[in-house]
Amino acid sequence: MANPGSRGQQRDKPYRDALRMAIADAEAKGFKALRKVAEAHLDKAMEGDMAAIKELGDRLDGKVPQAVVGDADHDAIQVIAEIKRVIVDKPGDSNS
Repeated sequence: MANPGSRGQQRDKPYRDALRMAIADAEAKGFKALRKVAEAHLDKAMEGDMAAIKELGDRLDGKVPQAVVGDADHDAIQVIAEIKRVIVDKPGDSNS
């Protein structure tokens, strides 16, 4: 069970909870209601609705990975040229 005082993923998601209840209800009815939603989504995509097309593609093929890019002053990936190990005594530490 999630921590009730937590501000994480499980807190205050009433729409998600309502969707899960509706999906559970659709399952009990043989998924007919959920199938209607999927058909409506497909219909929108076939009409040329770009948001529906994108969502359908994301669901079927997975989201397109975003490129790692830099800006005008920095490369996207910086190579570490040198790694140093430095041991430093704490001030006033007489044991070292």
